[in-house]
Amino acid sequence: QVQLLESGGGLVQAGGSLRLSCIVSGSIFSISTMAWHRQAPGQQRELVAYITSGGTTNYADSVKGRFTISRDNAKNTVYLQMNNLKPEDTAVYYCKLVGATRTDWGQGTLVTVSS
Repeated sequence: QVQLLESGGGLVQAGGSLRLSCIVSGSIFSISTMAWHRQAPGQQRELVAYITSGGTTNYADSVKGRFTISRDNAKNTVYLQMNNLKPEDTAVYYCKLVGATRTDWGQGTLVTVSS
């Protein structure tokens, strides 16, 4: 069974930084694509960034240059470093694992950016 557990959310002022972490149980982490999504109140969930098993990354235009996704296969953990945060980054952030035959989500962590 695969479980994902996010941490690192919280309240931060605009211009500040946070680092989200997502630790994954199970043995398929290193061969899976990992992604971060977010969902703001009243909005649809959207892709923020992803990183493939080979380390290729991609970002939503709204976060390019401010967010960095990375992974540590030895720790079964994916990170999202968020810098220069803006009030519009306020959302619940979800970690997602995309395997060959399955997709799994974490429970989410709330990020609130005050102006």
